[in-house]
Amino acid sequence: MAKDKTIYTCNACGGSTPRWLGKCPNCGAWNSLIESVPEAASGGKNRLSAPQGYAGLANAQPVTPLSAIEAQDVARTPSGIEELDRVLGGGVVEGGVVLIGGDPGIGKSTLLLQAMDALQRAGLPTLYVTGEESGAQVALRSRRLGIDGSQVNLLAEIQLEKILATVEATQPAVVVIDSIQTTYSDQLTSAPGSVAQVRECAAHLTRMAKSTGVTVILVGHVTKEGALAGPRVLEHMVDTVLYFEGDTHSPHRLVRAIKNRFGAVNEIGVFAMTEKGLKGVSNPSAIFLSQHTEPVPGSCVMVTLEGTRPLLVEIQALVDSAGPAPRRLSVGLDKDRLAMLLAVLNRHAGVACADQDVFVNAVGGVRINEPAADLAVMLSITSSLRGKPLPKGFFAFGEVGLAGEVRPAPRGQDRLKEAAKLGFTVAVVPKANAPKKAIAGLTIHAVERVDEAMQVVRGLD
Repeated sequence: MAKDKTIYTCNACGGSTPRWLGKCPNCGAWNSLIESVPEAASGGKNRLSAPQGYAGLANAQPVTPLSAIEAQDVARTPSGIEELDRVLGGGVVEGGVVLIGGDPGIGKSTLLLQAMDALQRAGLPTLYVTGEESGAQVALRSRRLGIDGSQVNLLAEIQLEKILATVEATQPAVVVIDSIQTTYSDQLTSAPGSVAQVRECAAHLTRMAKSTGVTVILVGHVTKEGALAGPRVLEHMVDTVLYFEGDTHSPHRLVRAIKNRFGAVNEIGVFAMTEKGLKGVSNPSAIFLSQHTEPVPGSCVMVTLEGTRPLLVEIQALVDSAGPAPRRLSVGLDKDRLAMLLAVLNRHAGVACADQDVFVNAVGGVRINEPAADLAVMLSITSSLRGKPLPKGFFAFGEVGLAGEVRPAPRGQDRLKEAAKLGFTVAVVPKANAPKKAIAGLTIHAVERVDEAMQVVRGLD
């Protein structure tokens, strides 16, 4: 059977050529031609050439106002892993397409194998398609994880057409493709993992999921910069994009949702890697706090928001004498924002660090992207410079402006309640976040400016 013809389309101008060229003949862009399958030409005359042709479009969908459409909540099926369900928004959705990426060896296949086994035991037929390992290797991993007697159907295949035929024959409810970069279609001549193959295979699998109601979970490779490998359109095709984060040398892993059409974005799930696979961490704040027997200089606890979950994170700062060129280094925080906060400290609080090396770290490998960490960063830097620790049970949060004002953080009440629940007793927060009713066991100092926060801290020494 002859293979379908392919064309090469320019990413820059959209022009096409029958063969690959280094330079696009239409716009002159270099290395912009991508292999693709041409769309089949419709038979017959162009029915849209005459005005009466529009009336003959039998497949046109009727136009319906939004108010006439019945809005229904999406039905979800719990995966059996609570932290994964939190990131997904409550569970897997019928016909949903999920893309999960992460560094090699971080635990993507392990987590999905555990989730598929839990779904199978809950009565949902599942299919695990592996293109990177043999069936024996996957079975060996399941034994190592303590999954005995698993009834998850396994298929070791990388050809898209055979995978789709198997899905049609077995009719599973959930399918895992591990990974999309190893899958290829016979319609294209390029190698698996190429831009054209990844795009076409993902498009076929997404179309299959929407038409049949099968939930598809795609495993994606990442580049050395940490981004998902393949075309950016891959993330636009799917409904949910999850990232596995964490150091392979650390037992803790974070699964973060950066796109979710069925739930909240920036939601995270926290896992611990054990001999029996990934286990959910019920109190993730504990892994982001150092266990000091006594308070130490340069340490300040803040409450950050990850999706809908408030987390307590320890911010550590070290201020030391510098050479001719003082260094500014931050881990888990924005480096440019650190330089801005040092300037605000100097101008509005009288704390000069121009001749000092300043190092700031967020404990536990977490990345903090919200500006509510500003006040905690400034207090930890001041504590390290003075050599005096902050009081035991102390925490702070709030955004700091260039004029020295302390601005409120979103959902301040939830942050305060989470800290009080974990035994913290003293807080410095923006005045707008001060609660109207006192929180039991928590002393709150509401401030409007940075210099006020510094005075409060000096009074607590």
